[in-house]
Amino acid sequence: MILIKFLKKIRNIYLVDVKYRKYSIGTGFHSGVRVRLWAKSTLKIGKNFYIGRDSFIETDCSIGDNVIFGNKVAVVGKYDHHYQQIGVPVRLASAMRDADYSWKGLNLVTRIGNDVWIGYGATIVQGVQINDGAIIAAGSVVTKDVEPFSIYGGNPAKKIANRFESAEDLDEHYRISFGK
Repeated sequence: MILIKFLKKIRNIYLVDVKYRKYSIGTGFHSGVRVRLWAKSTLKIGKNFYIGRDSFIETDCSIGDNVIFGNKVAVVGKYDHHYQQIGVPVRLASAMRDADYSWKGLNLVTRIGNDVWIGYGATIVQGVQINDGAIIAAGSVVTKDVEPFSIYGGNPAKKIANRFESAEDLDEHYRISFGK
């Protein structure tokens, strides 16, 4: 058990300091297996981030502290391929990963706040903002901004509940977690 914990720690250090060194990743990073991270310009990840196996981030993204991604979560681009390029099949069109790409989406950053939980198999589309304390239900597709301390689910994701049952509970959580 101690050896497994040690090996996981070494693997995470390798990922942060070697494989993903061009990105800004805070302390306490943990990645499941077969995770891919890619951003054209910016990928900033806060402290205590967990990303489950088979998940990927493939767009510019900013993630706060104490965030958890379940397995198979995807943060994907909205304009990864220039699908309006006249006379060119989408498969052959210019793509976001190309150095000379100049179509839509270049300045869209997905923003995920602090204390967010994104459930198994959820997909987050480029450019949305998931505010502090939100929860995204498993299998959801997030295409629009998400309110703080709310639970969203479905395709497309819609608000289904508040995270806390009372304003007092939210205030107490906010005071303890965020020091305010």
